[in-house]
This record gives sequence, structure tokens and C-alpha cells, in this order.
Amino acid sequence: MAYLLMFVTLLHLVTLAMLFIATMEKSWWVWNGMESSDLWYNCRYDNDSGTWLCASTEETEWLQSVQVLMVLSVVFSSVSFLVFLGQLFTMSKGGLFYFTGLCQVVAGLTAFTAALIYTLHNKEILLDSWENKSGHFGYCFILAWVCVPLLLCSGVMYIHLRKKE
Repeated sequence: MAYLLMFVTLLHLVTLAMLFIATMEKSWWVWNGMESSDLWYNCRYDNDSGTWLCASTEETEWLQSVQVLMVLSVVFSSVSFLVFLGQLFTMSKGGLFYFTGLCQVVAGLTAFTAALIYTLHNKEILLDSWENKSGHFGYCFILAWVCVPLLLCSGVMYIHLRKKE
């Protein structure tokens, strides 16, 4: 049981880190390796200065939905971890981690919804940058999709995890 507890805790921390990276990093959509777009900025690499030049994205309703859902996913997962730590030290023997698991499942569903909206509406989200360019989804977008099953699985594991002495 101690190994399961360590595994679930490690899985939670890894998933939380991946969610945070997916939300904050600059690679949800990539063009030719020199331009990228994320939830907050459109950036292009300047060869002369060797830096990224970034401008705020034009906020559409779809982009705002994805932003809010990804931030909520990070918040729910963070709250879930803090509640888990609190329950670990205060819950009586034999108790189940229902609230922790519920928060993880909600975090997974919000990340799923955000990634799905970005998948289906990326042309509307990238409206000003879309013209005459083809690109592909970046690693942050893929991280968001990878987080979805990990969050849902860890939520289910938390629900079935029982506290032993």
C-alpha cells in the first residue's frame, strides 16, 4: 500500500507539472519552427537579436474558454494535492480520499474540454495568424492531451485509495 501511495503522489506531481507547463509555455501551435502561438502570446524568433518577440494574442471567445479551462484545471489539481496532504495527516484510519479524487477528475474534465475546444476551433483562435500559413500542434497542446487520461486515472485511484495506519 505504501508503494501505491507513493505512485499516486508522484503521478499527481508529474501531472500537475505537465499541466502547468502546458498552460504557461509558448507552443500550442507552431509554424516553421520560427513562429509559435500559445494561450497568451503569439511569438516569433528574431535571428538578428537571438530572442523571441512576443505580442498578446487577439482574444476570441474560444481562446478565453481554453485559457479559463486550463487555469481551472491547474487550480483543481493543486487544490486536490493540498487536500490530499491534509487528509493524509488528519483522516481517520480506513477513510477514502473522495474529495481529492473528485477534484482530480474535475481537473481532467476541464483539461479535456480545453484541449477539445482548441482542437475543434483552432482556426478561429488563430484568426489573425492563420492566413497563408500552415502549421501544426505544438508540444504544449500534446501535453494537455496527455494530462487528461493521467488526471482521470489518478482521480479514480484516489477514490479507491484507503488510508491505512
